[in-house]
Amino acid sequence: MVKNSFISAIPQEEKEENNGSVEFQVFSFTNKIRRLTSHLELHKKDFLSQRGLRKILGKRQRLLAYLSKKNRVRYKKLIGQLDIREPKTR
Repeated sequence: MVKNSFISAIPQEEKEENNGSVEFQVFSFTNKIRRLTSHLELHKKDFLSQRGLRKILGKRQRLLAYLSKKNRVRYKKLIGQLDIREPKTR
């Protein structure tokens, strides 16, 4: 497993300024999700990591729903940068 294989989509100066912004939180959750996914490919029976992955996925989903309601332009830009698909609407 390679830990540092993920490229930062947010510049370093923005990271230091906006650690609490929705974009930064979604970005960090996305990196954690990708790291846990690669871990689970090797360790299929690691159920605690699977639970952690599901919790992080839920948090990211709620943050993306919040951002999509508040500012659709920032939401679309973030989805494009992180290359994650838009959730289906009911």
